[in-house]
Amino acid sequence: MTSPEAADRRRVQRAAFSVGVWVAAASAIVIALGVSVLVAVILLRARVENDEHGTGFPGDHRGSGDDLVVDVDRVLPWVIGLGILGVVVLSLIAWFAARRAVRPLGEALRLQRNFVADASHELRTPLTTLTSRIQIAQRRLERGGDVAEALDQLRSDADAMNDMLTDLLMAAEGKADTTALAPVGEAMDAAVSRLQPLADESGVTLEVFSTDRAVRMPLPTLTRILMAVVDNAIQHSPGGAAVTIAAAATRDDVEIRVSDQGSGIDPADAERIFERFARGSETGRRRGSGLGLALVRDVLTRYAGRIEVESTSSGGTTFLIALPSPRV
Repeated sequence: MTSPEAADRRRVQRAAFSVGVWVAAASAIVIALGVSVLVAVILLRARVENDEHGTGFPGDHRGSGDDLVVDVDRVLPWVIGLGILGVVVLSLIAWFAARRAVRPLGEALRLQRNFVADASHELRTPLTTLTSRIQIAQRRLERGGDVAEALDQLRSDADAMNDMLTDLLMAAEGKADTTALAPVGEAMDAAVSRLQPLADESGVTLEVFSTDRAVRMPLPTLTRILMAVVDNAIQHSPGGAAVTIAAAATRDDVEIRVSDQGSGIDPADAERIFERFARGSETGRRRGSGLGLALVRDVLTRYAGRIEVESTSSGGTTFLIALPSPRV
């Protein structure tokens, strides 16, 4: 397996080689054009003189034809001008080539920054959930109760965090696994199961209307996408409200709608909420679970899917997640 260091070295070497090729090719072209223009100028600026004085020696033909005479004073400005122009053109080409070659390096740095920011932001809530479950297990243990269920939940949460880190790495690398098939109903059930304790804590009911369709995406990835959107709905739902997760299949897509009964979204924020670390109106509860909405959109885009605010009002908001149906 290729190490990240070796891959980085190859990337830098490719960038350097690309700059070298561009500059070498540009130099050859500029020199060829410069020589061609210079020869043309010399021919145009030269004058013909008839040489009537020969030496008489064999091979001396000066008296037998015309000579082409070039005045240095008339050609020298062209030589200087072409030289300056060549330097300027080569500098511009070298700048363009370097900028084009380092663009992938800049993209890699951007992905690295996003990964660090996403990881630090998105891991807070899973850690909080783990802490809560540990406290529950400790209280049960102190009372002599059975902690097996709590330990199973802790193991499940730890696995979820590991999967989340995998998603973050996938987002940083820009890869999409389109070979796997994720049953939508199974992903919905898994997401609701993991978020049920948070919903109970907030006094929110989760209602699920499933489908038997599948999409081309790893099951853990789809589960965490749904967790992020459903968790967002729980955040903005008042106590006693319901969050609905409904899936339906169209001819080309599988559509999943997540609806809450919150206060709605300002139309000006309908797109901004998909930006990294964007914040809407506060509800007083903790924010974020699993992938953020910005990362959800990034991942869905790689799988040819989309997420959007389908409707919003003072009575609640509906998010639409759409993914293409697998071709049979």
